Amino acid sequence: MDPETIDQVRLNFNPQGLLVINIAIAVMMLGVAIDLKPADFKRIIASPKAPAIGLVAQFLLLPALTFLLTLVVRPHPSMALGMILVAACPGGNLSNIMTHLARGNAAVSISMTAVSTAVAVVMTPLNLSFWGSLNPDTAAIQRQVSLSPADVFATVFLILGIPLLVGLVLAHFFPGLVERVRKPFKIFSLGFFVLIVLGALAANWAHFINYVGLVILVVLVHNALALNLGYWSGRLAKLERRDCRAVCLEVGIQNSALGLVLTFNFFNGLGGMAILVAWWGVWHIIAGLTMAFIFTRRELPAAELERAAKGNA
Repeated sequence: MDPETIDQVRLNFNPQGLLVINIAIAVMMLGVAIDLKPADFKRIIASPKAPAIGLVAQFLLLPALTFLLTLVVRPHPSMALGMILVAACPGGNLSNIMTHLARGNAAVSISMTAVSTAVAVVMTPLNLSFWGSLNPDTAAIQRQVSLSPADVFATVFLILGIPLLVGLVLAHFFPGLVERVRKPFKIFSLGFFVLIVLGALAANWAHFINYVGLVILVVLVHNALALNLGYWSGRLAKLERRDCRAVCLEVGIQNSALGLVLTFNFFNGLGGMAILVAWWGVWHIIAGLTMAFIFTRRELPAAELERAAKGNA
């Protein structure tokens, strides 16, 4: 398939469909927010090293290395901008589930998700605008759409920031109600999101079959870079292995649904961007489960297991 034709593709998302995706992301973020406890934030203050390493890898190192990767691999310009967009997004809350399956530090993962979501309100538009403008090919696309960081900020705040604030307020003022609905709401929000993703995939199946081959290798390399960046940043900072697993999966599992929404809101569903971001959303689940399986095959140091057992007691 000729890469030049990929931008002629327009995925099947009408305004109502995009609204549903926006709602699905907001519902998931509300589920994350009500799952947070004051202890999660106290943990960050008491032991900030792991979340700090993760946030640096997430919002500084990953976008920078992604920019360099686009210069080395030189994918189609719209695909390159899609890579930068994904790298600018915060971690996805599927990382919390993957970290649990990987026997990583779920508390660190949840804390990172909360903080990265809040930070993303500012960092996602800044990273997209800054790194996208440095590559001449992607800068041309940004100029065509007159991308405004302020407009991206408003969209990200609406989808991520408001649900996070509402969830924290509910958890603070109505702890009894939140405690009763926390688990079923989390299951509902995840199920609702998966259903929306499957529906979107079914509606655009022909496009994926025809064009996904153009992005498979690029997404594989990019995602491998993100996972390794997270893990080895933790190792170099001498974090515990459980924390390294959490950082690895937090950096390697991005909120690609947010990326897809931004692609349609600001780039008119540009084919190369949309297909790359959408495939990333499928692939990072496969890669995350694979990493979780690999991690479970490796025993943690006895001292870490003892500390984890005391922490859960």
